[in-house]
Amino acid sequence: MHTTPDIPSLLAIGTATFLFAGLVKGTIGLGLPTVAMGLLGLVLPPATAATVLLVPSFVTNAWQMLDGPELGRLLRRLWPMLAGVVVGTLAGSWSIGLAWPGAGAALGVALALYGLVGLLGLRVAAEQVKAIWIGPAVGLATGLVTAATGVFVLPAVPYLQALGLGKDGLVQALGLSFTVSTVALGIGLTQAQTLDAPLLGLSVLALLPAGAGMWLGQMLRARVSETVFRTVFFAGLLVLGGYAVVRGL
Repeated sequence: MHTTPDIPSLLAIGTATFLFAGLVKGTIGLGLPTVAMGLLGLVLPPATAATVLLVPSFVTNAWQMLDGPELGRLLRRLWPMLAGVVVGTLAGSWSIGLAWPGAGAALGVALALYGLVGLLGLRVAAEQVKAIWIGPAVGLATGLVTAATGVFVLPAVPYLQALGLGKDGLVQALGLSFTVSTVALGIGLTQAQTLDAPLLGLSVLALLPAGAGMWLGQMLRARVSETVFRTVFFAGLLVLGGYAVVRGL
């Protein structure tokens, strides 16, 4: 059973958590909710951790979404998936909530397997994800996973990666998808009446370490080639997945 630590301890834990999570996100374009939910989940209930995560998650995702020239094209291409994300998250928040036993471990297994497949060079061709129903189905599934775990990476990340968007296009598309997921999750938490003003205050404070970490990660990403980025991206998924499995067990 979780007990909420005192405010100074929570600030120290949150600062370290969001600095590291921001560094991961800035480098590979994702990982902030996975890392933050995992570490904060050691001392906080899932719904509370998700509340603390809301503001830094939204701001860093919006930052990532706006950091590039392809937002308009990505919106036109991805809106069916994004609509599915909203529907799935709201439906899942109402029916499931952040309390599905084993969801974290199952998510970690899928994430680690996807990272391993990517490192082995086995990729889904873009032609295989162009059917009109694929985007909404992926969005709906991603929304349900978001509602159950507070993490919005699957199956959206494999779908976006399969579209062949390139390094910067993929990172911007991830930012767009995660921004929509964060807003939908916030609405879902509001419906579930789990938002708390003091925790939202801590969430605002978490912006500082998360932003600093993301800035450092972006500097690292700018200095690597497409091939190196792809390797780091999939290796990061493998590590994040393994971490989620260990935590879930």
